[in-house]
Amino acid sequence: MTTANPVLPLPAFSDNYIWLLRQGDHAVVVDPGDARPVLELIERERLELAAILITHHHGDHQGGVAELLAAAPRAEVFGPAAESITGVSRPLSGGETIRIGAIGREFRVMAVPGHTRGHLAYYGAGQLFCGDTLFGAACGRIFEGTPEQMAASLASLAALPDDTAVHCAHEYTAANLRFALVVEPGNPRVHERAAAVAELRARGLPTVPSTIAEEKASNPFLRCGEPEVIASVQRWCAESAQPTPAASDPVAIFAALRAWKNDFKG
Repeated sequence: MTTANPVLPLPAFSDNYIWLLRQGDHAVVVDPGDARPVLELIERERLELAAILITHHHGDHQGGVAELLAAAPRAEVFGPAAESITGVSRPLSGGETIRIGAIGREFRVMAVPGHTRGHLAYYGAGQLFCGDTLFGAACGRIFEGTPEQMAASLASLAALPDDTAVHCAHEYTAANLRFALVVEPGNPRVHERAAAVAELRARGLPTVPSTIAEEKASNPFLRCGEPEVIASVQRWCAESAQPTPAASDPVAIFAALRAWKNDFKG
């Protein structure tokens, strides 16, 4: 695996992260919902913004593009062709490989619909930028796609190398692990991760990036074939008067698990 330069998380709003990649005096940002933290850093560090990567159309992921382009009009803007995002100069559908010469990086563009219809992820040099598809210990809500699409999108991300660094766009991990502990209380990896995340948050530190290996070991949405996850989902469905999915139907288990998470108040 190629060793990549470190990636800087720029906090935005209440729980978003804008990811910044830097090479020399050039920078690339991923999902800048707010221009302010990006502009402050590039002005302070005297950086040139070379490109912007957008995963999907929600405002907290692309709302800062116009202001950033006003300050850096030569920056390329990569984003989903299937979604309406003002400022995108390089529309993508998934399956492409893009190169950003200013920072010497290539990314494989992955179509990961489910959260939105045209959601993209960017993977390169052992780093994944997945927006709101895969979170620390959970996944995004299904707003525009189907459970089948989201399950397939998560499977494609889970198939990446185990040491892939997962850069999601929100600080949701602690809350997601509270749900994971209810779904799979017998999984020691969930308990270990919850303790580690609690320590990080107590110190004011981000809980992301995680890794694909960590997600496969402790994220219930990537573990819908595990007996304890299946049993918990079926029990919740029975208690909630929901149709009980068959243990042999992982997509139905996933759909019920996502519905349970939508209502979870823990």
